[in-house]
Amino acid sequence: MTYDLFIGDRMFSSWSLRGWLMFEKFNIPCRTRMVGLYSGTMAADMADIAPARLVPSVRTPDGTIVGESIAVAETLAERHPEAGLWPTDSAERATARWLCAEMASGFSALRTDCPMQLSHCFRGFAPSEAVMTDLARVETLWAHARQISGGGSGWLFGGYSLADVFYTPVAARIIGYGLPVAEHTRAYCMTLLADPAVQSWRRDAQEVTYDPFPYMLDLPTEPWPNLPAP
Repeated sequence: MTYDLFIGDRMFSSWSLRGWLMFEKFNIPCRTRMVGLYSGTMAADMADIAPARLVPSVRTPDGTIVGESIAVAETLAERHPEAGLWPTDSAERATARWLCAEMASGFSALRTDCPMQLSHCFRGFAPSEAVMTDLARVETLWAHARQISGGGSGWLFGGYSLADVFYTPVAARIIGYGLPVAEHTRAYCMTLLADPAVQSWRRDAQEVTYDPFPYMLDLPTEPWPNLPAP
């Protein structure tokens, strides 16, 4: 019972990272199919799962095509209730769904101004007012999640859930651009990025070289943090 998971370049595709973590972190078997986001082959690489057109997209073992990350998340949770993708507590589960839905539809300034890249960290990046507004909203949502779950650190709802999956690329943006956030927010970001699955994804991302490197800024850089597993 193996799924086909279509993903884009690991270095830059934040949504692909989310899709992959849904399978990897909850031990759901999948075959990874690479889609060329920067090579001009995207349409051809996804032709046999039309009308899906974005990554990640999934073909289930019975041949059903599922696009959009929220739909993939709910499909996997429905088909694999034993995997625990959502929190078991009803209030926590509802809150986690809310956080994932807002991530999927919002934070446009943060996404546009700070594209995910897992190569290095920029120094001296000056976030716009709109990015600061998005960051404040992220911190508000994370604080609300912890109020509901009663947890002060670690995963948002005690055990790892889809909420942590959906906000991992946000953590990569915060750390990769040195964005100003509270220390407890930064600590949660580092917890997300130190996860062994995320570190494995980043190692694989570094096997591909780009010339020119997408999303490069005229700013000094420093190495990506050397993160031990949590």
